[in-house]
Amino acid sequence: MTTIIDIHTHRLDADGALISVDPRRFDPQPGRCYSVGFHPWQDLEHLPPADYELLASCALHPQVLAIGETGLDRRRGAPLALQQEAFVRHLELAHRLGKPVVAHCVKAAQDILAARHGAGLDGVRLIIHGIRGNEHVARALLDAGCYLSFGHQFNVAALQVTPLDRLLIETDDATHVTIHDVAAALAQSLALPVHDIVGHVTANARRLLFAGR
Repeated sequence: MTTIIDIHTHRLDADGALISVDPRRFDPQPGRCYSVGFHPWQDLEHLPPADYELLASCALHPQVLAIGETGLDRRRGAPLALQQEAFVRHLELAHRLGKPVVAHCVKAAQDILAARHGAGLDGVRLIIHGIRGNEHVARALLDAGCYLSFGHQFNVAALQVTPLDRLLIETDDATHVTIHDVAAALAQSLALPVHDIVGHVTANARRLLFAGR
């Protein structure tokens, strides 16, 4: 079983990571793990049905452990209604396959939760990636059962209210930061040894991504 520390990166050469790719660029390499999805910044209005069929096909690949990056962004990207429609389609696929969803969430925490609930998909496990909201946003997402993934920029108060069994870490698209840099920054904020952070996030990723395998 692959050990995953970095729950979300776009670096195709990353080891020990869940690599997020557009299904149209999915080219699985030996020993690596992936999530596949359409980002809310993409031109969702003009995605043909064949692209969603490709997403569903790629999602069946044994190296694909999660769906996404998908989600909602109130500051950028396609019109919100189109983002919501695409997000729900990703949730439905994740539900069918029993896989978690890597969710992009910018100023849209309540929208994310409302979309999942409105679709009757509250059981789909959400990884809120790169969370930068405050402790109130974090608590709302945690209360809804989400896992929170922190990158090199984060709100300390949000981190401090996140239980260690819901904590994840990531590098996202950062090229100058390693996952161990992120772990060290979180460890310093929580006054914990780095190896404790690494142990928790690794166990959480294993539970989320490899359950039942």
